[in-house]
Amino acid sequence: MSNDHLYDSAPWKQFYGAAQNAIQDRKQSDELRFANIPAMVSAAAKEFGEHKAFTTCMPNGMNGSLTYNRVEAMSDAFAVYLRETLGLAAGARVAVQMPNCLTLPVVAFGILKAGCVLVNVNPLYTRREMEHQFNDSGAEVLVIVDMFADKLQDIIAKTPIKHVVLTSLAQWFNPVVRGVLHAVLKYWNRVIPKHNLAATSINDALAAGEAVLSSKSINVEDYWRASTRNDTAVLQYTGGTTGVSKGTELTHGNLLSNLEQVDAVASAYIDPGKECILTALPMYHIFAFTVNLLAFYHKGAHNILVPSPRPIQNCQRAFDNFPISWISGVNTLYNALLNEEWFTAYPPQTMKVALAGGTALHKSVAERWAKLVGTPITEGYGLTESSPIICFNPIGKERMDSIGIPAPGTDVRIVDEQGMTMALGEPGELIARGPQIMKGYWKRPEETAKTLKDGWLYTGDIAVMSDDGHFHIVDRKKDMVLVSGFNVYPNEVEDSIARLPQVQESAVIGVPDNQTGEAVHAYVVLREEGLTAQDIIAHCKTELAAYKVPKKVVFWDELPKTPVGKVLRKEVRAAAIKQ
Repeated sequence: MSNDHLYDSAPWKQFYGAAQNAIQDRKQSDELRFANIPAMVSAAAKEFGEHKAFTTCMPNGMNGSLTYNRVEAMSDAFAVYLRETLGLAAGARVAVQMPNCLTLPVVAFGILKAGCVLVNVNPLYTRREMEHQFNDSGAEVLVIVDMFADKLQDIIAKTPIKHVVLTSLAQWFNPVVRGVLHAVLKYWNRVIPKHNLAATSINDALAAGEAVLSSKSINVEDYWRASTRNDTAVLQYTGGTTGVSKGTELTHGNLLSNLEQVDAVASAYIDPGKECILTALPMYHIFAFTVNLLAFYHKGAHNILVPSPRPIQNCQRAFDNFPISWISGVNTLYNALLNEEWFTAYPPQTMKVALAGGTALHKSVAERWAKLVGTPITEGYGLTESSPIICFNPIGKERMDSIGIPAPGTDVRIVDEQGMTMALGEPGELIARGPQIMKGYWKRPEETAKTLKDGWLYTGDIAVMSDDGHFHIVDRKKDMVLVSGFNVYPNEVEDSIARLPQVQESAVIGVPDNQTGEAVHAYVVLREEGLTAQDIIAHCKTELAAYKVPKKVVFWDELPKTPVGKVLRKEVRAAAIKQ
């Protein structure tokens, strides 16, 4: 079913038509129709100049900020450093591995201005996961926060990385404040390890770029002027349907189209140059990357960066010290805030809208938030492969049990196993097409062909459509587990467990969890006695990011299987829920 059919009789026809017209108007006037992301970034700097662009707010309230002008100048210098000092060619992959901090937007924009491809890397990754992503992407340069330098040191010789740039959480803070924070992190919290990496500091990298700029007649725009909306901008890694970590190729056009869609449906609620958005979700995640970093940068917002929202008290000073008007988050983040006395006693008075995605928003959480804060949580839906937004709830017309309606310019269908459209109210796989749908998986044409068929993205999620054009997710065709909005792929966890010689086989599933939405449970069959649940958990901690490690391990004599020997995770899940 196309959107034309959906909205012939739907109550949202007026809204949807207005949003579509808004996109068309912008295309015709070139207000938003940028050729590439650097063009958008530079346009924002020209418009908002000395406005604050980013502030990193630490749990104790110490903070540092950058203006739009500084971000523009520093990202220009980093682009020159990559192209002139390091000699990278256009299209070279540059990896970035850090939590939310001031360095991230500077280097992300600099990489794109250099005509290179940004590779976002989860800083929680283990050495094995880092090694895989660096090798798969072919990254030649890595910008990494000093907290993880020891992990890199152990594996860098096995990767194509030739140059390392080092930064810190307190980069570009007031020198005195930065010194205090560095001392606390290194000597008190002991989270900055010793290492022997040959690395360049981010300050030295920028100084090198600035020196070239001052000594040569270089126009940074020459690096990116030829980049088109069809060129790959970002490799965003995801497990997809198989659990094998793959690089999703998102083009400049994919990301800008999603930005344009956000703007078309939310611009009436955004006051350019005056918004303040809290970014507690990590910007290496596609949700915060597109919405917080790109869409709100375009609108001149002041972006408050929280390096880690865990524990949730880490967000308190951001709410105390800044007039937060927007926030993006997952269900568990909002639920955690609602259970904090400091938040419930003094809810934010400047909040306009909270944006939810990444995992299902619980109706009870949405209701409690609206009652306490006085403004809604607006839920959307999407995937890494869709940059990410496919559907959303129109602001002011939210439906708490729905992922909403398709984004402007997006077609959504519900189909059966043969690709035939299902009747209204009947469950089937949700498939989508639109300008935000990925180019494909990096160097994996077979995987791409499984997911993209005749221009349609097969999401693997089971949904139904109501007669008024709203969509509802009812189950996942994939066995992916969502832990606090992070994807956990059972195949990867099972592969880690299988490395233990005492293990015969295992099945990993997600079970409902009040704190994280879902929790990872492993059901294990042993080939010999002597291995404990704690042994398996300890082993997984050495190979997997913390959110992927099983919260519970249960030993079974055998696992349910199909006649051909495939483990039936659905039956494992059903039995687990009954226990």
